[in-house]
Amino acid sequence: MKKLKLLILSGLCILFGIISTFYWVAYKAKGFNYDNIDNIPKNKVGLVLGASKLAPSGNINLFYKHRVDAAVELYKADKIDYILVSGDNGRKDYDEPTDFKNDLIANGVPEACIFLDYAGFRTLDSIVRAKEIFGQNDITIISQKFHNERAIYIAQHFGINAIAFNAKDVYKNPKREYLARAKASLDLLFNVEPKFLGDKIAIN
Repeated sequence: MKKLKLLILSGLCILFGIISTFYWVAYKAKGFNYDNIDNIPKNKVGLVLGASKLAPSGNINLFYKHRVDAAVELYKADKIDYILVSGDNGRKDYDEPTDFKNDLIANGVPEACIFLDYAGFRTLDSIVRAKEIFGQNDITIISQKFHNERAIYIAQHFGINAIAFNAKDVYKNPKREYLARAKASLDLLFNVEPKFLGDKIAIN
């Protein structure tokens, strides 16, 4: 019975920690997220966080589509000069950054204004590499709001001045985001580093 009580207490503490972290991340990002294109300040570089182009059903992934639309909107409104796409290219047959690049070009963004980060395996990697590899200390992050909040939280930890433009939501606050924010906080606590760094790349 004593072990059962300890197990229940431990579970409740973990649950409280996960929920608290979720709202703490949202609080830290408050005031740095923008929905209105007219109100967002200009930055040199917009960082698009990766997503698969296709959903498991084979249809277009709306998270992906809305991020493309948001990046194009920012560029055409002269709120960013360059777009850095950071995504997963861990397999030869899977290339998020190039998919984004092709669709950005198809929507009127010049190829010369698009830079690709093929090692953005997760949000932490994308944020840190934007600073360490691509030399950006001031960035506009482009993703859905729930994702942007976590990305801003990570950026703040690494001394990056980040704001975010919210792409259209598909649905708000997916359940997995609770665990994603808890994992992000643990990564920061234990100084987890990106999977890859490498040579610096200038955006100009």
